[in-house]
Amino acid sequence: MKIIIGLGNIGREYENTRHNAGFMAMDKLAQMLEMDFNQEKFSAYFSKKKIDGEDIILLKPTTYMNNSGIALRQCMDFYKVSAEDILVLYDDMDMPVGKLRLRQKGSAGGHNGIKSIISHIGTQEFDRIRIGIGKDKMIPVVDWVLGKFSQEQQEDLNHALEQAAKAAKFSIKHSFSDTMNRYNKK
Repeated sequence: MKIIIGLGNIGREYENTRHNAGFMAMDKLAQMLEMDFNQEKFSAYFSKKKIDGEDIILLKPTTYMNNSGIALRQCMDFYKVSAEDILVLYDDMDMPVGKLRLRQKGSAGGHNGIKSIISHIGTQEFDRIRIGIGKDKMIPVVDWVLGKFSQEQQEDLNHALEQAAKAAKFSIKHSFSDTMNRYNKK
């Protein structure tokens, strides 16, 4: 079993904001896998499907970003899944828009959603796909992450979301090391 979780905030006011890049990538992944978020379970929008004999769960927490770990912990406990079967997709301000970085462990790097996950699952060792959202030193962090992408950024964003979804899909049938080798571009 594998749990793939995308981080973001629910509600119309947060749609298409930078902090919802994880949700946007999850929507693309769900479309690729012919899945939809038609259930609410574990404090999340939930979808489950068997792919090549393995159960795949997609989650989009309804707890808001800063409490993302609650939804993941509930799902992990119910299905008895360990951290090595988790993949998290989320935004990263420290990378330019359109850049992806896949890693198998690491700190939260100031990201409150990742802090919550680390706190609730008790480890920093889980697979992750970080989606660059860039930053502007003249704009406060909260305003930046809750702001929307500019028209000029849309092409790079769409490419990154597509690649993030493809990487997540690839990871279902391949090791995450192989996934990193394929999708971590210099």
